[in-house]
Amino acid sequence: MSGTKTALIISAHAADFVWRCGGAIALHAQMGYEVTVACLSFGERGESARLWKEGKSLDEVKAIRRGEAEAAAEVLGAQELVCFDLGDYPLHLEQADKFALVDLIRRVQPSFMMSHSQYDPYNTDHMYMTQVALECRMIAQAWGHNPGEKVLGAPQLYLFEPHQTEQMGWKPDVFLDITPVWDKKRAAMECMNGQVHLWDYYTRVAEQRANHFKRNSGGQSGGRDCRYAEGFQSIFPRTVDEL
Repeated sequence: MSGTKTALIISAHAADFVWRCGGAIALHAQMGYEVTVACLSFGERGESARLWKEGKSLDEVKAIRRGEAEAAAEVLGAQELVCFDLGDYPLHLEQADKFALVDLIRRVQPSFMMSHSQYDPYNTDHMYMTQVALECRMIAQAWGHNPGEKVLGAPQLYLFEPHQTEQMGWKPDVFLDITPVWDKKRAAMECMNGQVHLWDYYTRVAEQRANHFKRNSGGQSGGRDCRYAEGFQSIFPRTVDEL
């Protein structure tokens, strides 16, 4: 991926990357970024209630969720979808699994990374995923881990919006206008037939964040118009040459 800007999305379950940062994926893919999505599980046990109610087997549920994730990633323009298939509820990584994620981080060499909020009492898979993402980011920066490989620099880790925002201590400091690619995000959401109830919910979230984008881009004294946006919280300080 030398010479091309890259991004890495680390998603606990198969649909998380669609609801929470599908617009960012589509927008950056359109800008020429190679965006890799890592799905650590298919959300087969905890986020596929409709499929279980239909009497599907575990293998059937996983196959359906994989297919949905693949279709959504293609709609969004992701360069690659990497499925770790580690199971959910609970999600757990052994050391070998973490090193596999480190290998992926080093291969992608992302300009930025994204994962979940750091606190989520409703879904501990989410906050566990971000703990692991931070740990693997650290390992990928270590010169002594697999010496001779290209080490990771210092990409920002953005935390995308959790489902019940007010309960998570998540505080966005970045708003991204996804209006130009909204149709792609909505189409990707509609690939997720196992969670139809979330299609309109995340449409309303995007409309609400668009209001925040407008307000923080100048508000009534000349702010940019925006119909759909996503919010993110950055973990690390950002270095800039101008504000």
